[in-house]
Amino acid sequence: MFAAMQRALRAARAATFAYFALNGFVLGMWIVHIPAIERRAGISHAVLGSLLLLLGAGAFAGMQLVGPLADRFGARRVVPASAALCSAAVVLPGLATSGWALGAALLVLGLGNGCLDVSMNAHAVQVERGYARPVMSAFHAVFSLGGVAASLVGARTLSWGWSASATLAGTAAVCLAASLLAATALLPRESATAGDAPAGRKAPEAGRPRRRTPGRIWALAAIALMVMLSEGVANDWSVLATRDVLHAPAATAAFAYGAFATAMTIGRLLTDRVAGRFGSVAVVRWGAGTAAAGMTAVVCSPWIPLAIAGWTVFGIGLSGCVPQLFSVAGHADRDAAGANVSKVAGLGYLGMLAGPAAIGALTRIVPLNAAFLLPLGFCVLAAAGAGVLHTPAAGEATPAPDPSVTDDPADAPAH
Repeated sequence: MFAAMQRALRAARAATFAYFALNGFVLGMWIVHIPAIERRAGISHAVLGSLLLLLGAGAFAGMQLVGPLADRFGARRVVPASAALCSAAVVLPGLATSGWALGAALLVLGLGNGCLDVSMNAHAVQVERGYARPVMSAFHAVFSLGGVAASLVGARTLSWGWSASATLAGTAAVCLAASLLAATALLPRESATAGDAPAGRKAPEAGRPRRRTPGRIWALAAIALMVMLSEGVANDWSVLATRDVLHAPAATAAFAYGAFATAMTIGRLLTDRVAGRFGSVAVVRWGAGTAAAGMTAVVCSPWIPLAIAGWTVFGIGLSGCVPQLFSVAGHADRDAAGANVSKVAGLGYLGMLAGPAAIGALTRIVPLNAAFLLPLGFCVLAAAGAGVLHTPAAGEATPAPDPSVTDDPADAPAH
């Protein structure tokens, strides 16, 4: 019986990896084909920029919609449906022949992405609870690897002369099949009983209205907004800043984003072990503080190598923050894990969308490198507010072990 539970837990973890990779791959394939899609739709860069807001609006709506559904029906039902919607929707932008059609396509794609984002993170929290040690950051690292795979596949198909519509249709078919195959390994919905409830808190009664979102969840969401805003700034402005402020050649400037993205991926692969030893509070406090130090180097550096090193340190610092915020939000209340993750993810996503726009507005009154004082300040605030991640119940920074499924004793964190 115990061995069967262990196998089921490992299979669920592998399935969760698959969904994170699928999400990164789908979004990456859309991003790779943006120039071709823009030409097919016959729109300008300015119009495309406006339409991308619909992608964000759809994602935010999907996040808020699917969180309560995941709590009610279980991630095992909601994740495959969300993955199927996200996979099928990636076809639509490739078929758009006008700005209106592309806007509608991006709204649906954003909806599918938002649904999958929250539901797979809610299931990741459930898997992490079974392992009784941090495993969340590795899932987010695999999301990044899915994007890398998309860039490689997309570059190859473009070199073969494949159309965006054909490539995205193939992407949808493969991802739909993968979403259905992985569904069987997902964990069933958790049933909360009085024995499952944390000490001092009664299990929710059937039919009882759900209480308001605790202030602690909104505090976590505020930190997520600051951290993800900073991440969005790096995604959209790192190359431009290196090129325009330091006058780096285009090829050299590209290393700024490459260094940041690589550092983010490597950092997320390592964060789970760090969180298991030192706790979520330390990861966010020292991570955000390290990111602030990296951004300080970017703001002040007159040399290209130092600026690129600053973006690298910035990525290392930010890498573990968001997974820990999602994890703590999901573990705060087993019966509202999906809803809580949707609040944190939704506000964080708004920050990621707003960050690049805020930097653009600031450049009208200050130099570009000075505008980066905004994410630097937010990183300092995130580090100062990291104490909100502290879990007062026994178990501190890691979820309390699930008595029915635990990992090998040698893998569990020492207490």
